[in-house]
Amino acid sequence: MSGRNPMFNSSGCKDPTAYSAIGNVIKEEKELDKRVHNLISVLKFIIDWAGFELIGRIEIRHKKSGREFR
Repeated sequence: MSGRNPMFNSSGCKDPTAYSAIGNVIKEEKELDKRVHNLISVLKFIIDWAGFELIGRIEIRHKKSGREFR
Protein backbone atom coordinates (compact mmCIF):
# COMPACT_ATOMS: atom_id res chain seq x y z
CA MET A 1 0.00 0.00 0.00
CA SER A 2 1.70 3.23 -1.10
CA GLY A 3 1.51 6.29 1.10
CA ARG A 4 1.51 4.16 4.26
CA ASN A 5 3.69 5.47 7.10
CA PRO A 6 6.52 2.92 7.54
CA MET A 7 6.77 3.74 11.27
CA PHE A 8 3.51 1.81 11.84
CA ASN A 9 2.88 -1.89 11.24
CA SER A 10 -0.14 -3.30 9.41
CA SER A 11 -2.17 -3.18 12.65
CA GLY A 12 -1.55 0.54 12.98
CA CYS A 13 0.74 0.19 16.01
CA LYS A 14 4.12 1.91 16.16
CA ASP A 15 6.96 -0.47 15.35
CA PRO A 16 10.23 1.47 15.72
CA THR A 17 12.40 -1.68 15.62
CA ALA A 18 11.11 -2.77 12.22
CA TYR A 19 11.20 0.82 10.99
CA SER A 20 14.86 1.13 11.97
CA ALA A 21 15.77 -2.20 10.36
CA ILE A 22 13.96 -1.35 7.13
CA GLY A 23 15.60 2.08 7.10
CA ASN A 24 19.05 0.49 7.42
CA VAL A 25 18.36 -1.94 4.57
CA ILE A 26 17.12 0.85 2.32
CA LYS A 27 20.19 2.95 3.16
CA GLU A 28 22.53 0.03 2.37
CA GLU A 29 20.77 -0.63 -0.95
CA LYS A 30 21.04 3.04 -1.95
CA GLU A 31 24.76 3.04 -1.08
CA LEU A 32 25.30 -0.14 -3.11
CA ASP A 33 23.41 1.33 -6.09
CA LYS A 34 25.61 4.44 -5.91
CA ARG A 35 28.78 2.31 -5.79
CA VAL A 36 27.61 0.31 -8.81
CA HIS A 37 26.84 3.49 -10.75
CA ASN A 38 30.29 4.89 -9.94
CA LEU A 39 31.99 1.61 -10.87
CA ILE A 40 30.21 1.41 -14.23
CA SER A 41 31.12 5.04 -14.96
CA VAL A 42 34.79 4.38 -14.18
CA LEU A 43 34.82 1.23 -16.30
CA LYS A 44 33.31 3.09 -19.25
CA PHE A 45 35.86 5.88 -18.84
CA ILE A 46 38.76 3.40 -18.77
CA ILE A 47 37.44 1.59 -21.85
CA ASP A 48 37.19 4.89 -23.73
CA TRP A 49 40.57 6.11 -22.46
CA ALA A 50 42.22 2.89 -23.66
CA GLY A 51 40.86 3.53 -27.15
CA PHE A 52 38.10 0.97 -27.08
CA GLU A 53 34.35 1.13 -27.42
CA LEU A 54 31.90 -0.77 -25.23
CA ILE A 55 29.65 -2.83 -27.50
CA GLY A 56 27.71 -4.81 -24.92
CA ARG A 57 26.16 -4.53 -21.51
CA ILE A 58 28.28 -4.68 -18.40
CA GLU A 59 26.95 -7.33 -16.01
CA ILE A 60 28.33 -7.60 -12.48
CA ARG A 61 27.45 -9.48 -9.28
CA HIS A 62 28.02 -8.16 -5.76
CA LYS A 63 30.02 -10.86 -3.96
CA LYS A 64 28.52 -10.27 -0.51
CA SER A 65 24.83 -10.03 -1.43
CA GLY A 66 24.79 -11.97 -4.70
CA ARG A 67 22.77 -9.12 -6.22
CA GLU A 68 23.25 -8.78 -9.97
CA PHE A 69 23.43 -5.52 -11.89
CA ARG A 70 22.95 -5.13 -15.62
